[in-house]
Amino acid sequence: MDPAELLLILAGSLAVSALARWRGWPAPLLVVAVALGVSFIPGVPSVEIDPEIVLSVILPPLLYSAALDVSFQNFSQSLRQIRRLGIGLVVLTALVVGLVAWWLVPALTLPGALLLGAIVAPPDAVSASSIGRRLGLPRRVMTVLSGESLINDAASLTLFKVFVAIIGGSTLSVGGVLWMFVLAIVVGLAVGLVIGVLVQFVRTRVPDSLVGTTLGLLVPFGAYAAGEALGGSGVLAVVAAGLYVGYNSPKTGYETRLQERPVWASIDLLLEGFVFALIGLQVADVVRAVSDSSLGLTRSAALAAAVFVVVLLIRPAYVFATYYRTKGQRHLGRRLVERMQGIQRLGIVQRRREHRSEHTQPQFSKRELMVVSWTGMRGVVTLASAAAVPTMAASGEFAGRETITLVAFVVTVGTLLLQGLSLPWIIRRLNVIDSGQEERDGVEEVRIFELSVRETNDYIDQHREKWGKKYGLDQLDGSIEILKEQYERQATVLLDENELDQQDIDAPGLDTAEAEKPRLSGPQLTSLRRELIDYRRSVVLRQRNAGELDEEVMRSVLRGLDAEELALDTSTVTRNRS
Repeated sequence: MDPAELLLILAGSLAVSALARWRGWPAPLLVVAVALGVSFIPGVPSVEIDPEIVLSVILPPLLYSAALDVSFQNFSQSLRQIRRLGIGLVVLTALVVGLVAWWLVPALTLPGALLLGAIVAPPDAVSASSIGRRLGLPRRVMTVLSGESLINDAASLTLFKVFVAIIGGSTLSVGGVLWMFVLAIVVGLAVGLVIGVLVQFVRTRVPDSLVGTTLGLLVPFGAYAAGEALGGSGVLAVVAAGLYVGYNSPKTGYETRLQERPVWASIDLLLEGFVFALIGLQVADVVRAVSDSSLGLTRSAALAAAVFVVVLLIRPAYVFATYYRTKGQRHLGRRLVERMQGIQRLGIVQRRREHRSEHTQPQFSKRELMVVSWTGMRGVVTLASAAAVPTMAASGEFAGRETITLVAFVVTVGTLLLQGLSLPWIIRRLNVIDSGQEERDGVEEVRIFELSVRETNDYIDQHREKWGKKYGLDQLDGSIEILKEQYERQATVLLDENELDQQDIDAPGLDTAEAEKPRLSGPQLTSLRRELIDYRRSVVLRQRNAGELDEEVMRSVLRGLDAEELALDTSTVTRNRS
């Protein structure tokens, strides 16, 4: 792909994405549909995909950005369900698809068929997340879908490496395969955490927000490269680094947080559009290549249709079976323990475990499970893996390469169009919409605001004597009254669900007698307000760490405090310039 083609694809996908966002349509689906139509226009040049570029340049920033936005608090609470879908479902899909493909087309060989299964196994939650977020899916459902997309790529790529090695002539035992999985997980997580700790250490000590934001842009590429070089999963390294940095982002400077949020949103928009455009543009070339292959277009198309059906059916079957099986096991285990005579202590421990599990693991309704079971759209990893299928096997030329590529593209485009287009209708039809989430978040924001103000007032009382000696007691008291009045007005605005403009902050509306009281000078008041904002942040962060505040609500509250400090700094700069 030359620079002109690259620029044209980027510009075209961005234009289509902009149209979709303007009209409220799912952008990935529209980009795929437009690119698919363009691919069959006579004279359109072939687009070559370098799988290494996709895996090492495009995938890492997409994963890292998603990990930054995931609530680690909710992720850890939903880990059992995320692990079940992100690992268990991927392995099962690869095995079932592989066996079906081998049975229908023995010429693929068993390793080749299993390689196909590994390629089509991982769903991509980009489309599902964008649709679910726009329609208001419950937060627990969004957490599971997002968390699944973070770890299923690692499982599928590890399986991909195993079957590629077998096709190339390597002999791997069951123990060897398990060792590859363990090594990928342990090394990947360790590398990601080390990089995350180092990056966070630097970001909290370097005051330059531009440097901090730029350093964050390098993290996904460095984590992926280091994880792969050390024999681990580069995907897990990126995810671990993103989760760690995202969880600790409140400890960095507010300017860095305000800067990197739109930066990552822009990168996501550009890369997602580019990837889905590549998927659509490749279809025509893949069809032509399969027509000239030894297996032919008819057999390959039949296999693609069969695999597509298997992929559609296996996810809902697995989602419902494993969810209710797990709940049934917990219930059966509780009854067996309660019937054991003379072991009351064990019963107490078991009941405590069941109580803790039921209160930490989110519970899904049947309608929510139906939505989860229909979010199996494939995407970037399937595309990159299909392009990376080797042309040679241990016995000579690998005859099934073109067929595997066609099946992968049919499954990707088919799931994007079928499930992606029908998912909004299913969500609305089943009414799997949490319309009260915004209201609950608003109530929680008011609560944490009142708590932070109350504790800040105590903080002021504790430091009144020290500040009085520094600034003068009369001036301090006059300024504190102004600050308390501002807090009261902000609380009123939160309760009334109205926005507070800068005039409300700077002119709190004190009466004449209060306005005539001595006040701190501009720089002194700015310093005091900044210290109080930092303390309010610490209160919010402490509530999050104690599990008393949802992490997504915390981020909303912090954005308000960041904006308040930005307005403070902006007004200070303006005053200094004047």
